[in-house]
Amino acid sequence: MFLEINEIKKSFGEGESRTEVLKGINAKIEKGEFCVLLGPSGSGKSTLLNIIGGIDSPDSGFISINGEKTADMSEKALTQYRRKHLGYIFQMYNLIPNLNIKENIEVGAYLSDAPLDVDDILKTLGLYEHRHKLPNQLSGGQQQRTAIGRAIVKNPDILLCDEPTGALDSKTSKDILKLIEEINQKYNSTIVMVTHNDSIKYMADRVITLRDGVIRHDRLNEKKIPAEELEW
Repeated sequence: MFLEINEIKKSFGEGESRTEVLKGINAKIEKGEFCVLLGPSGSGKSTLLNIIGGIDSPDSGFISINGEKTADMSEKALTQYRRKHLGYIFQMYNLIPNLNIKENIEVGAYLSDAPLDVDDILKTLGLYEHRHKLPNQLSGGQQQRTAIGRAIVKNPDILLCDEPTGALDSKTSKDILKLIEEINQKYNSTIVMVTHNDSIKYMADRVITLRDGVIRHDRLNEKKIPAEELEW
């Protein structure tokens, strides 16, 4: 099993204001799987994503990636692990404003021992002709493509996506989803994507639905729909 989520619990706050956000989450995700974490705001899906990515730590339970428990790692080892094995795509692009598009993607390459070819990624993302522009010279969709490029150039084992289309219109969202789908197929990256958009679940291999800090459903899609054919 590639990614194992075992009895993860997480609370925030103290005393009467203490809120249980995750109440014992168990799930398993195979190498190369495209998994969607679905649920309403406050269901715990982004907290779970942050724990998988080592950005946050659980109160109890553990995450195991390829047989390695993140809880057993020192802070330094965890930082190295995040750099080498994990790619992050957020709703906000977090690009470096004074670096051009190619340089922003190269920032990700510097964090990897075995980065992918930057020019190849620029072409895959449809950004090659924009590579010398600064982020503020691009549209929102193009900036999100750049953020995706920075994440995948590391050649990560797992790509963690937190509402990557949340700030985009429907056409641009579909373009971004097609790219993520292509990355999954081309590089065999394991993808875990948080979304509240119900339509996106149809393109995933696995759909995990969270509500009130527990998993309500964990199922495999018998028939995936290509991102191109999604409707919302």
